[in-house]
Amino acid sequence: MGMSLAPPRKAFRVKKISHERSRRNISQGRRRVADRHAMAGRWGVRDKPVFSAGGVHYEVGDTTDVTGFGGLPALHELVTKLGLVTEIDQRLRLLVRHLPYHESDHVLNLAYNVATGGKRLEDIERLRHDVAYMNALGADLIPDPTMAGDFCRRFAEADVVTLMEAINAVRPRLWQGRGRDLLGPVAYLDIDGTHAPTDGQRKQGIGLSYKGIWGYGPLIISLANTRETLYLVNRPANVPSHTGAAEWIDKSIELVTPHAPRVCLRGDTDFSLTEHFDSWAAKVDFVFGMDAMPGLRAPKRCPPRRGGRWPASRSTRRRPDRPAPAAPTTNSGS
Repeated sequence: MGMSLAPPRKAFRVKKISHERSRRNISQGRRRVADRHAMAGRWGVRDKPVFSAGGVHYEVGDTTDVTGFGGLPALHELVTKLGLVTEIDQRLRLLVRHLPYHESDHVLNLAYNVATGGKRLEDIERLRHDVAYMNALGADLIPDPTMAGDFCRRFAEADVVTLMEAINAVRPRLWQGRGRDLLGPVAYLDIDGTHAPTDGQRKQGIGLSYKGIWGYGPLIISLANTRETLYLVNRPANVPSHTGAAEWIDKSIELVTPHAPRVCLRGDTDFSLTEHFDSWAAKVDFVFGMDAMPGLRAPKRCPPRRGGRWPASRSTRRRPDRPAPAAPTTNSGS
């Protein structure tokens, strides 16, 4: 027996106005607020409180669907215009048949669950009962938590990399548009390892961090200018931060360098991988912390005296308990 769903109503669209009109509206609103503030201290005696019932009218309609996630349709429209849906469906092959969901439907379903405040797969169920939310996305129905979990279990390590590359393939379209101003003259790539604790006791691949916390220690490479996470590599919590980082740093350099006049890598002492400094210096700049090794320490010097002279060196200083050498004498002849 087939299941037929009524076609969704079109999502409510906000009327577009020009940028000039938008600026005028903002200016008028600020002037109205300034006029009210200018009245401070000039009030007369009032018989009634200032807080009173305003001119707000409430109407309840049976045919109106309302959602608290009004900004999500704009995000989905941006995702569609950038071609991310097409990139995911072309690169990621996890489903043999699409009945009815595609790979992009599952990926966006998981992403939008997080964007709307969800923390677990079970939180998807609340969105399945939000008719206005599904209408805004143009969807008859969205995958349930069980289907979302089955989709996640189909991923292998190579599939995760494929998904990240599909997302990174559309980033340059943003950087070439309005994101060009955000990149600025220098694009900063931040490399760091972090801790991701987990409540599970039998999670695959977890480890015990040096802080005594069970979880993961993912490597994160992000574009600081736009706060985008370019690559995220999941690892056990007891793995050193720099393990395998050079490969992903090289991938990030190849991704960002064509779209920025200058690229600078930033990281702490764990990422001072000296064997890669020569290859990185030919492409980008970098600022890494370095351990205070003896060969890098500057020679210590004593502060100058009040007279402006440095203390005598060790070879010319005399111990106070040792007498001064006698002055040389010359024989005057016998």
